[in-house]
Amino acid sequence: MAKRLFDLTITLLVAPLAILAVAVMAVVLAFELRGWPFFVQTRIGKGGRPFRMYKLRTMRHAAPGQARTYAIEDWSTFVFSPPGQIDPRITRWGAFARKTSIDELPNLLNVLLGQMSIVGPRPEIPEIVRQYPPHYHRRHRVPPGIAGLAQVSGRSDLAYDEIMAYDLTYVDHHSVLTDVQILLKTAAAVLKGSGAR
Repeated sequence: MAKRLFDLTITLLVAPLAILAVAVMAVVLAFELRGWPFFVQTRIGKGGRPFRMYKLRTMRHAAPGQARTYAIEDWSTFVFSPPGQIDPRITRWGAFARKTSIDELPNLLNVLLGQMSIVGPRPEIPEIVRQYPPHYHRRHRVPPGIAGLAQVSGRSDLAYDEIMAYDLTYVDHHSVLTDVQILLKTAAAVLKGSGAR
């Protein structure tokens, strides 16, 4: 109950500024992409339940046969965006939206719907969750979040098993106080643009 109240309070406080930032960036991306600037994707939430997550679109559509798939053999070496490897589909303004995390502000709608929390493990796509070792599923004991312990500890620079270690630490020790601490660190990470790709 305390975490839900915290989520709603933060969401309502930042909503006016977030709506303005999303509206401006959506217009810019719509011109750059020449299409709809919002992105809806199925992710896995609390209890392993799927939900539709809302974001700003930062990539052009992949050409047929070029969509990325994930067959993970070693979680200790798998990195979503290795340093120096930039997806050519990411647009110029899309890169800015990612660096500043404006692309994730539509997640606040998921928070209002009770599908996500302000702080928690980032929600994963079903394709990757289906490959999880059994103990990884413990991350689904809490709602997924916009900000997370892994994101303030390295973001895209982390290998997946490192991300999971941070996520499971959060699951075991989270509280409203730790959420506040992670939010403060998130603000610092966004300002620096550290680990964002």
